[in-house]
Amino acid sequence: MLIRILFLLLFGCATWSAPAAALILYTEDWPPITYQHNGVADGMAVEVVREIQTRLHDNSPVEVVPWARGYKELLTSPGVMLFTVGRSEAREKQMSLLGPIAVSQTVLLARKGEAAKLLALGSGIYQRPVGAYRGSIFADAASAAGFVEVDLAPTPQVTAQKLLHGRYDMWVEGGFVVASVLKDIHQPPDAVEVVRVLESLELYLAFSRGTPGDEIRRWQDAFAAVKRDGSFKRIYNKWLPRDTPPMELRLIGVPPGH
Repeated sequence: MLIRILFLLLFGCATWSAPAAALILYTEDWPPITYQHNGVADGMAVEVVREIQTRLHDNSPVEVVPWARGYKELLTSPGVMLFTVGRSEAREKQMSLLGPIAVSQTVLLARKGEAAKLLALGSGIYQRPVGAYRGSIFADAASAAGFVEVDLAPTPQVTAQKLLHGRYDMWVEGGFVVASVLKDIHQPPDAVEVVRVLESLELYLAFSRGTPGDEIRRWQDAFAAVKRDGSFKRIYNKWLPRDTPPMELRLIGVPPGH
């Protein structure tokens, strides 16, 4: 009997003390929302994520990786969280989405002085080549809008350079990162102009299929607290002072743990 009691105590302690597997956190270089500064992740969404982590007593690092790599991991490995991810009907069937953490306008851009000429083409504008970065929802938005030739580049910076070098006529991107992308390639913010707004896009924290439901719900509760106590609004206004922070919170897509 004594041996049995000791066994149960040891087994129970081992079960109780086993920590939950930490999430692998990925983001991309998409300033000012997410980027790498002196080897460390930074940006509006990174600061929000770290505020959530503080509430969870989670010190998992945020790794800045090429979008294609992070998105592949999100689609193929459990226990991955990638941010920020644009909401779409297709993605709601592939992952759990928590947010929104930001709302961006998807804009169609041209070289300075060329927007009017392109708009004058009418429906012929859709036959002109456009650029977006590979695997992004902006590339999907261009195709959905009816553009027949969408050139894909590895990063927004390469996309912008190809536009300015005349490789194509238009560039599809999230509106509030355009100035930062142009700055990265040493171009003035007025080097491009908006042709039109294609859509308003909600951005989320995305959890891969198979991520434990309890862990996603912990993040949901902590994110709700960050929005409720004013921390989210303070961070958002620091980085995006001209935009209105989205204060609602939704968990949509694949049910947690599935």
